[in-house]
Amino acid sequence: MSGGAGSDRGDADEARPARVRVTVSGTARPGSAPRAALDLGRTADAPTSDIRGVYVRSLIRSQLRLGLVFAGGFCVAATLFVAAIVLVPGLDESFVAGVPVSWLLLGFGLYPLVVTVAVLYRRAAARNEARFRALAEDS
Repeated sequence: MSGGAGSDRGDADEARPARVRVTVSGTARPGSAPRAALDLGRTADAPTSDIRGVYVRSLIRSQLRLGLVFAGGFCVAATLFVAAIVLVPGLDESFVAGVPVSWLLLGFGLYPLVVTVAVLYRRAAARNEARFRALAEDS
């Protein structure tokens, strides 16, 4: 039975195309790597303007701005959440299973905030990338 499996493997090896090694030519300047990353599929037979580089820089700026807005919003919301717990004195006097309600809110109340911010950020970032892809395909 093992002989049959070996012959099948030999047939599969013959059907595979030969491996090809892809290398980078040594003509690139040392500082040209970041610029090459902005080319986005530019080929020698289809030259494009630098508009794709502008689109990539715009995407990077918009993603950075989005991240800063969401991080700032999360910090503000978390601070307001903690301030509300501190300002409501009755929470320290209420207990659930021997634990003050204020501790439970701090321990478990921030998780929905974290998940909500993460989901909203992911949706907004995906929307930014979809807009970028649409612009990049049109150019």
